Amino acid sequence: MTKQSIFGRISTLMKANINALLDSAEDPQKMIDQLVRDYTNNIADAESAIAETIGNLRLLERDHQEDVQSAAEWGNKALAASRKADDLRGAGNTADADKFDNLAKVALQRQISSEQEAKTAEPQIAAQTEIVDKLKSGLNGMKDKLVELKNKRSELLARAKVAEAQTKVQDAVSSINVLDPTSELGRFEDKVRRQEALAQGKAELAASSLDAQFESLEDIGQLTEVEARLAELKAGSTKPQEALEG
Repeated sequence: MTKQSIFGRISTLMKANINALLDSAEDPQKMIDQLVRDYTNNIADAESAIAETIGNLRLLERDHQEDVQSAAEWGNKALAASRKADDLRGAGNTADADKFDNLAKVALQRQISSEQEAKTAEPQIAAQTEIVDKLKSGLNGMKDKLVELKNKRSELLARAKVAEAQTKVQDAVSSINVLDPTSELGRFEDKVRRQEALAQGKAELAASSLDAQFESLEDIGQLTEVEARLAELKAGSTKPQEALEG
């Protein structure tokens, strides 16, 4: 019953469509891990059952071989006893001849019994051999499936890592998008522009203050020149009077 159960599990797992199972799974990695555990455990159970089945088969084969050998040996004994009986009968020793004929009959009965036992065992050996071959084939198929599962797991993990790396790169690229005013670079650029505008404003303010100072200087210069000319006029107006008075 246990062997039949294991054989059924082997058949079920062999028919399993791994890709379909993964496509329908919410978490493919967990599904693969569970399948790897299931296959590993069932392979161990199958190996144990197959080993037991092979052991039983070898016992049947040895018993069968012993029956075949026994039949051959009893046949040889029957032949030897029969020849001895013929020799004795030819020599006129009928009593001993009958005795050896009886021994030949006993040997022939033993031969027939051994042959029947050997013949009875042959279908069992054939059936057990077929079962062992199927179990071995199923076991090899499960091992191939297990390798496929492990390869799928490695592939899935590699794809997950690539996808994660791509996501990180994309996030990094997005964070420095110069066209995005909300990005870090955009905010930094806005800050620099504000600082530049502030510096320009201060420069313009300083320049306007400096121009005002120069303008005041020019006004002072103009006033000074006016005062000088006024002084000259005054001086000029007094010179003729001095000349007249002289």
